[in-house]
Amino acid sequence: MSKPSYESASPYKDDVLALPVTDLDKASNWYCKHFGMTEVERCDSPNPAVILERDGVRIGFAINGGDPAQEGAAIRVSDVNGIRRQLESNGIDVASIRVDERDGEKFNVFFVVAPDGLCYYFNERIVD
Repeated sequence: MSKPSYESASPYKDDVLALPVTDLDKASNWYCKHFGMTEVERCDSPNPAVILERDGVRIGFAINGGDPAQEGAAIRVSDVNGIRRQLESNGIDVASIRVDERDGEKFNVFFVVAPDGLCYYFNERIVD
């Protein structure tokens, strides 16, 4: 069986490459340690921002005045149980897995709320 991986990420609101944070270094360090991501880009303008990547999927953080408690991302994964175990082993409190139904499809999902307040919806489509 292949290693659990990220397949895609999409934002709840505006831009999955500019999720709001107040401290880029703190965010980068936390997501690298706990989500298994790697910093691949950093810039200072128009807003200070950092881009992280895992399995070819990019998520970015920016000091842009947004409210982290109102933002987050949906992350499609290849093995929701494996990703959940990885996150737990990295010290993250992870919500229980449940089944959601959208547009006639079913998904195994769980949520993670990061210390910065951003909410993540990890999901894997259930194939019959």
